[in-house]
Amino acid sequence: MFQFFRNRPALLEKTYQIAERAAWALNPLIAKIGYERVARLITPAEDFAKERVFGCHHCGQCILHSTGMSCPMECPKNLRNGPCGGVRPSGHCEVKPEMRCVWVVAYENSRQMPIYGHELIEIQPPVNRRLEHTSAWINMLTGVDKQGPAGWAPIEEVIG
Repeated sequence: MFQFFRNRPALLEKTYQIAERAAWALNPLIAKIGYERVARLITPAEDFAKERVFGCHHCGQCILHSTGMSCPMECPKNLRNGPCGGVRPSGHCEVKPEMRCVWVVAYENSRQMPIYGHELIEIQPPVNRRLEHTSAWINMLTGVDKQGPAGWAPIEEVIG
């Protein structure tokens, strides 16, 4: 059943867009209740759904909508900005040959996503391990998901 959803990136994209709009609309109420309280309520459901559909590793910085609804944390090398040099000609992973490369899937899916598909080429900050096992939705609302680890500067700052 969950594979049904995984194979429909455009449907997942639209669902994400609706959920994101709802989260931002509810943000004043969530802030009033308290982010930590709300996180305790929503994290189990968030984890359950994301594990089943995407193989979620609970990084707390969910970028599924930017990676073709393919979780980059599924990559054995945890690469968040594209494939390594070891993608096999068949599109399979060099580390886990039975698995299709997360980034091959991300590219294929992003081409079916009219809303967020273009975000595949955006540089993502490295994983902030302090956010692991926290709610990605709450982290989005508070902005901590966009903060890179100490010492990391976004590419715009380095080039700019």
